[in-house]
Amino acid sequence: MSDVITTAVDALNEKIEGGFAAGTAKFVIEGEGSIVIDVDGARASDDAADVTLTADVDTFQGMLDGSLNPTAAFMGGSLSVDGDMGMAMQLGAALA
Repeated sequence: MSDVITTAVDALNEKIEGGFAAGTAKFVIEGEGSIVIDVDGARASDDAADVTLTADVDTFQGMLDGSLNPTAAFMGGSLSVDGDMGMAMQLGAALA
């Protein structure tokens, strides 16, 4: 597992204390790996999910640290969403 994934899992678990009850979401960080977020919290995994968000490392880190709005990243083409768009929006709000 990459250092990027390890750091991201820790940061996501701090942001979503108590897990993400809306369903299962997966972040695919290009060149690094995948993170699944669900009711149990965040973990390094490539399990199936209700929604998959794909971005490069810089985009993901910007969304995580708050310097990049997830909606702006999606509209700008640096974040792709496959699956339940409503859940993606709920996840964005949970991470804010």
